Amino acid sequence: MEYGRIARQVHIDAPPEIVYDVLSRPEHLREWWPDDAHLPGGDGWISFGADKRERFTVVDADPPRTFSFRWTHPDGEAAAPGNSFLVVFTLEPAGGGTLLRMTESGFRERGWDEATAAAAHADHVRGWDLFLPRLPVYAAKLT
Repeated sequence: MEYGRIARQVHIDAPPEIVYDVLSRPEHLREWWPDDAHLPGGDGWISFGADKRERFTVVDADPPRTFSFRWTHPDGEAAAPGNSFLVVFTLEPAGGGTLLRMTESGFRERGWDEATAAAAHADHVRGWDLFLPRLPVYAAKLT
């Protein structure tokens, strides 16, 4: 099985401008993904529960077309290939709403053994399968 990449696609009944805000602004992120987010200047953290905080660095912000970030890099290190995952959201107008494509990569680049890469990949698949369906529901409420 390949553990290098996760890809998802979803149609959202909201225009790209709203979807972009839902992906990129902490007050909106909290409504569908992390429990908390702090992103001053595009570099900060997101948290899941009281004890799981992950570093978060915006890589590309091109409203309303692309939003990408690296996350899970160690404290004291800049986000880079080899120490973080890269998530890329692309948005395009479609049928009165937005077609959102999401990819997450970087599992193989971490230098982990096969079992560790597979476990991290499976954990992130479960996470995106849980959280990503919340995004269209929340975004539609903002239209």
